[in-house]
Amino acid sequence: MASMNSSCYTVAMDLGVCQLRNLSISFLSSLLSAESSHVQIDNSSSGASVVAIDNKIEQAMDLVKSHLMYAVREEVEVLKEQIKELIERNSQLEQENTLLKTLASPEQMAQFQAQVQTGSPPAPPTAATPGPPSAATLVQPTSHSSGPSA
Repeated sequence: MASMNSSCYTVAMDLGVCQLRNLSISFLSSLLSAESSHVQIDNSSSGASVVAIDNKIEQAMDLVKSHLMYAVREEVEVLKEQIKELIERNSQLEQENTLLKTLASPEQMAQFQAQVQTGSPPAPPTAATPGPPSAATLVQPTSHSSGPSA
């Protein structure tokens, strides 16, 4: 079974599906091997054996379905949490952007607009440019916070 796990991805959903696949294969194998020994012993009731095998297969499929639904529900919860964190991060960045726009001088804004239009990288700050403190010194304290602000 370890060789089967080595082909699995480390992403949560892929890992869950792979584990489910391994469980399903093991479960089906045990069901079918138990049922096939019954079929070999009782050849006179082949119709009943086919029905029994069909019932076992249906049970196994129901089990696989329930495990897959559980794995999907878990992944949905993880994705919802990631979306929530991204929305919070986006809101924080929008607030920082608004703050930086209000603190920037008209000359800095004009220079920034020119850079955006030409697609050129930002020029390094010069010591001769008068104005408010650089954006990097203003943003650093908030960008190093590790959790959501209360």
